[in-house]
Amino acid sequence: MKKTVLTLAISAIVFGATTQVNAAGFQLAESSATGLGRAFAGEAAIADNASTQARNPAMLSYLEGRQLSAGGIYVMPDIDVLGDVSIESSLLGSDAIVIDANAIDVADDALVPNFYYSNQLNDQWTWGLAVNSNYGLATEIDSTSAAAIFGNHTSITTVEFNPNIAYRIDDEFTVGAGLRIVYGEGEISATTPSWIDAIKANPNVPANIAEQLPAAGTELKSMEGDDISYGWKAGASWQINKHHRIGLAYHSGVELELDGSAAGVSYDGGQDVEIDGYLPIEIPAFAELASYHQLTDNWAMHGSVNWTEWSVFDQLVAYFPGDVKPTGDLESDVVKEENFKDNWRYSIGSTYTVNDQWTLRAGVALDKTAVDDEHRTTTIPDSDRLWFSMGTGYQVSKNLNIDLAVTYIRMHGDAPITETQDLLGLASVGYTGEATGHVWLAGLQVSYKM
Repeated sequence: MKKTVLTLAISAIVFGATTQVNAAGFQLAESSATGLGRAFAGEAAIADNASTQARNPAMLSYLEGRQLSAGGIYVMPDIDVLGDVSIESSLLGSDAIVIDANAIDVADDALVPNFYYSNQLNDQWTWGLAVNSNYGLATEIDSTSAAAIFGNHTSITTVEFNPNIAYRIDDEFTVGAGLRIVYGEGEISATTPSWIDAIKANPNVPANIAEQLPAAGTELKSMEGDDISYGWKAGASWQINKHHRIGLAYHSGVELELDGSAAGVSYDGGQDVEIDGYLPIEIPAFAELASYHQLTDNWAMHGSVNWTEWSVFDQLVAYFPGDVKPTGDLESDVVKEENFKDNWRYSIGSTYTVNDQWTLRAGVALDKTAVDDEHRTTTIPDSDRLWFSMGTGYQVSKNLNIDLAVTYIRMHGDAPITETQDLLGLASVGYTGEATGHVWLAGLQVSYKM
């Protein structure tokens, strides 16, 4: 039997489960701290500052002169995936091995920065530049943790550059469009957990196989790569009358091919070589329909319905086009089947102007999950999420404004995870557990009119 055939077969399958947590399961809505204070309700129909172009380029037409807006949102997730892994194999005797595979605090804290600029050219034309991120996350656990075989480190980072242009047709209608230039980089790895020692010591495992099993903490599988790709976005707004406005925006999907290398004993058989490969990831298209309603001189209500095309993620596949192939001469490796579905987000918010200096904001949102219970895996420890947001704006001077916001997001409802997989006829691996947790967001936005 080939070296490490049982352990590495297990790692090759369950490791793949971790990688898509970042690529598909977590969309960053955090385009600005201004919008965060109202749970991003009405975002495609409100023009507080230059950050409005992140959602709807047509809203640039409502900005006068030249404006700058920059800030960041600090994301503090506390997500646990609690469960057990059971391994059944003729190599281990008649009894299944059950392993506590709880993964505590699986997502790291992260800062999501942003920068925006707008320039009104004349009464009809306004252009702008946006730099922000719409997707990204990172997870890391100890290399010998019981859950390390599911992935001890995963990350994907995207930075998006948007040159945008808006045109005012008349007093009622504006349109806008922009180019999406997206840079993405990703890194994934899995290592041998400490319980491998119990497998090696099991008397039912033949000595010639046991002595070849890797030590705890050994890198089983890793991939890293980056890419730049392009998409587009477009939007429009309708100023129904002085107090009511509707905005509509669409952002196309962007296909990234994370080009880089693969390593680890699952791929190179312990030869310590890097193998050229790439991992296609399609960042899904998304759209927003929003409205803004000025009910009194001081009080406004606004809302949004958002759609994201998560159904483009049927599976994640790595390809190896070079002369050096992974163990078994693989041309490609199906990392994971996901069965995602398109998801919807609903939000409603309010803005209250206290006086010439202070503005208060609040909002709630329901963010529907992109996976049904029967298809949820360790890849997507996700459920419906409820947002509760509040924020404030302070007009420091005629030209300078500062916004602060905080949001609490909690998982809504149960998120059970049940998976079984047959591993090359050598073992049956089952995972049973659930995902629980919450997220805190805190943001700061500084805007200046020149």
